[in-house]
Amino acid sequence: MEKQYHVGFDDSHGALYAILPGDPGRVEKIASYLDNPRFFCQNREYTTWLGELSGKTVMVMSTGMGGPSTAIAVEELFKTGVRNFIRIGTCGGMALPVTGGDVVVATGAIRQEGTSREYVPIEFPAIANLDITNALVEAAKKLGQTWHAGIVQCKDSFYGQHSPNRMPTSYELNNKWEAWLKAGCLASEMESASLFIVSQILGARAGCILNVIWNQEREKAGKSNPVCHDAEPAIKAAIEAVRILVND
Repeated sequence: MEKQYHVGFDDSHGALYAILPGDPGRVEKIASYLDNPRFFCQNREYTTWLGELSGKTVMVMSTGMGGPSTAIAVEELFKTGVRNFIRIGTCGGMALPVTGGDVVVATGAIRQEGTSREYVPIEFPAIANLDITNALVEAAKKLGQTWHAGIVQCKDSFYGQHSPNRMPTSYELNNKWEAWLKAGCLASEMESASLFIVSQILGARAGCILNVIWNQEREKAGKSNPVCHDAEPAIKAAIEAVRILVND
């Protein structure tokens, strides 16, 4: 087959599993947890390495930030033969029990973004695959991590969350944020809804694990609010989850 236009490669990689961080700078670090890690390709925001787990080829590829580039990544990886996707990302906590340094396994996403709306109507839910979700939870437990599983908010605008009052749509942003909090939303990030919806439409499996950087709601409530930029817990859990899935 021809090389895919955006990711820059064809189906010669042989990987059924792809681990998808947003940041290209995290790809090599994640790949270092695999056997025989090696650089494969770089094009646009998509940096790709390959390795092995239990004798099976596993890909690590960055998606960049936000839904559009994530959707393109999943579409083109699926064309090259990938059938299982695990996003590793960062998030801001929302529910008060969610603290910096914890991991969140997203079971579903609030579709407060635009990309998934060009696939299916908004009434259709963005849900993670059960097998991959269970593997991520099993991995987090096995590694002794502090973990949470539940719904996350997926948005398009980082500063719409962090500076909502200066936006002309502040009335909508603030009211919806309060609604998500009351409904028990765990955390906020920017890629999960596109990942889940596109994978669902294609017939692929997708899951998502997130490292919590901090929690602005804990700060508002006067509670301790540690800040943690170390994504290693989520990385280790994702690697272990792929190992569980490959050996299942």
